[in-house]
Amino acid sequence: MALLEDLQWRHATKAYNPTKKVSKENIDKIVEAARLAPTSSGLQPFKVFVVENQAIREKMVPGSLNPDVMRECSHVLVFAAWDAYTPERIDEVYDRTTAERGLPAGRFNSYTDKLKQIYGAQTPEQHFEHSARQTYIALGLALAQAAELRIDSTPAEGFSNEVVDEALNLRAQGLRSVSLLYVGYGDPQRDWLAPMKKVRAPKAEFAVEI
Repeated sequence: MALLEDLQWRHATKAYNPTKKVSKENIDKIVEAARLAPTSSGLQPFKVFVVENQAIREKMVPGSLNPDVMRECSHVLVFAAWDAYTPERIDEVYDRTTAERGLPAGRFNSYTDKLKQIYGAQTPEQHFEHSARQTYIALGLALAQAAELRIDSTPAEGFSNEVVDEALNLRAQGLRSVSLLYVGYGDPQRDWLAPMKKVRAPKAEFAVEI
């Protein structure tokens, strides 16, 4: 029941206390939860940028739907997905996998050849749409880990992707921003959502048992 209690506790925090910082130890735990997320074919086609630097955050503020949260939270986690599945990226992942598992090089060649064929028939935009979806699994696990630590958080798509990409030089790294996760400690005096009841669709409507 612990996870369900954590999820009952959390909400999308609407105001943060800028004087309270999340420890590096706890930030590392949140990032680790995201790193351990399952991904299609184990390719892990994204990175997480942990932004504490205030000057960089100011560069990301234009286009944000909640600039005060961007400025005042402890850290901003940026989930940035691959802009394309390339043979080189696929080989890098599987070379690491065989090396760390002590398997012979090329052990997965038949599988990676199939992946290259599948992605080779698709456009880069199709690649990005797929890799972007992978990031949301990691985002969910990061949210759950933050809740377990009783660290407030806010997932966000309300920002300018172009502004964030430029601020972090993502395009030059073959990445594009997908979503943000603000983490920190809420300001109960300004967080209007904090005292409100959590509302979700009833289970009878949400889950269809067949």
